[in-house]
Amino acid sequence: MGLFARAKKRAGLLATAITADGLCAAIVTARSDGKAQVRAALWQAGVKPAAGLEKLHKDLQAASYRCTTLLGAADYQLLSLEAPNVPPEELKTAVGWRLKDMLDFPLADATIDVFDIPPDQNAPVRGKSVFAVAARNSAVSQRQGLYAAAKTGLAIIDIPEMAQRNIAALLETAGRGLAMLSFDADGGLLTVNFNAELYLSRRIDVKLAQLVDGSDDQKHQYYDKITLELQRSFDHFDRQFHFINVIKLVLAPTGADGLHGYLADNLYMPVEVLDLASVFDFGDVPHLQEAGSQARFFLTLGAALRQEAVAL
Repeated sequence: MGLFARAKKRAGLLATAITADGLCAAIVTARSDGKAQVRAALWQAGVKPAAGLEKLHKDLQAASYRCTTLLGAADYQLLSLEAPNVPPEELKTAVGWRLKDMLDFPLADATIDVFDIPPDQNAPVRGKSVFAVAARNSAVSQRQGLYAAAKTGLAIIDIPEMAQRNIAALLETAGRGLAMLSFDADGGLLTVNFNAELYLSRRIDVKLAQLVDGSDDQKHQYYDKITLELQRSFDHFDRQFHFINVIKLVLAPTGADGLHGYLADNLYMPVEVLDLASVFDFGDVPHLQEAGSQARFFLTLGAALRQEAVAL
């Protein structure tokens, strides 16, 4: 996907996430001398996407920035598989055919992208695996159309896993793996990073609102479910990527109490709670100091850290 406009853009990336209850937007500027700076963070509750993007066009001068947007969990599937032994220019087509029976929608309705899962560099035989992203054409076209109608160029269409990877990469210890767990309206998302690369992604069917608003008994049921899913995922990861030592789990901001202590008591690895102020300079957006606000903007801020020119 290319840029729609060729005018010189302002520094920073403007990221949006469109949810069932509104639109989240953030502008982040990377700095070589310290934390990435958040220049703006805007939440529009209950707004329709077209109206929300029009407001961004006016209030944030969105057309003057490179823009990225996150797909929702229902808009795509992310699958890992063994890489086909084909020339690079044929990889997406070959992966598409392998995905044919794995998708919950027709292959003809999918936009495919592929990125590597780096192998063990010390293994005598390096088997190659890849992540395949299959996005619904309708979701991609709809997002392109919304931006075009708002007279705002769309440079990147991204997915939450990569946004979470971007933040996790800032917290890594050299030579060690790092697990990160976040929650939003689509549910829980577990990722594992190593050398700033994504190696594992798992969805957990527990939504942020359930952790915040549930009764004590309900919350403990959710905690049990989350803990079991994490244990299973880490066991699977250890078998598949035995060369990576995951040293800790980082829990993204939730605005909820209780989950951190429960996980710390029931997992074999250290569990830390992330304060996004440790990786971002919030400058003139003080509302991002609050955990609830950090939870809302978490993936949007992660998407705004991306510096590549294209995706999907």
